[in-house]
Amino acid sequence: MQQRALGSTGLKVSRLGLGTLTWGRDTDEHEARDQFIAFTEAGGTLLDTAAGYGDGASEELIGRLLGDIVPRDDVVLATKAGISRRRGDRETNVSRGHLISTLDQSLRRLGVDHVDLWQVHTWVDGTPLEETLSALDYAVSTGRAAYVGVSNYSGWQTAQAATWQRAVPGRASLASTQVEYSLLNRSAEHEVIEAAIALGLGVLPWSPLGRGVLTGKYRHGTPADSRAASPHFANFVGNYLGEPSTRVVEAVVRAAEGLDWSPLEVALVWVRDRAGVTAPIVGARTSAQLKAALGIDELNLPAELVEALDDVSGGE
Repeated sequence: MQQRALGSTGLKVSRLGLGTLTWGRDTDEHEARDQFIAFTEAGGTLLDTAAGYGDGASEELIGRLLGDIVPRDDVVLATKAGISRRRGDRETNVSRGHLISTLDQSLRRLGVDHVDLWQVHTWVDGTPLEETLSALDYAVSTGRAAYVGVSNYSGWQTAQAATWQRAVPGRASLASTQVEYSLLNRSAEHEVIEAAIALGLGVLPWSPLGRGVLTGKYRHGTPADSRAASPHFANFVGNYLGEPSTRVVEAVVRAAEGLDWSPLEVALVWVRDRAGVTAPIVGARTSAQLKAALGIDELNLPAELVEALDDVSGGE
């Protein structure tokens, strides 16, 4: 798998990342191991998790697998802090003390002395931005993180954070921003991607397959073993099952048929090659699904199909 620089940094990552949102909860250790092996054997290096994924279960599972499958230094280990569900409901906290405490807990669960990329998982109104960003400075200066980034920030939030970090020598410059981006959600193009390009941040799209809808699996109903049928993801996926999405999915299917590709390949290559994108983060339910995504390294969409997909998906 080809490698790309993360934004304007010297950190190289595979141009597909492996997402682990469901590891330790819906994805058991056996399945996670199979995915991890398939990913690394294909040349993948970017492994993305978060303290809030399964309230730490994802990190704990990675910690058990890491070292057994590949040496620690062969993986670009990325995690996030700021979102949790410890009391059932979604909670956000990006205060300096909470972020640093969460990072230390992540390192213990992962069984490592540092992560390669540490990201603030979300913006929280009411917490001073400079306080949040000071936690990133601390993480880098103490060796807990090699690089830092943000996630789910709007365009102006991304620009403000990146500019603040660049304003004074010694602060930890932002390496990346992680946002939802697919043919079913192109809102990142309004300002986030332009801000990232202008300020040297790599873009890491999450849900690049439109929460699984762009694979075409929901065209004729909801499969019983799909994420849309699970209590954790029914609403998450259901938001993309309406008429506007149907038009985009059918266009992706037609393009796939013309190329003799799968819809997954069409949708994923489209995101991978967008301006500013470093590496889409792919989360798979099974290793078979992941292997289908890992086969796109040599694929490139013809320009006329890119234009047609752009038109039907209504991006800017």
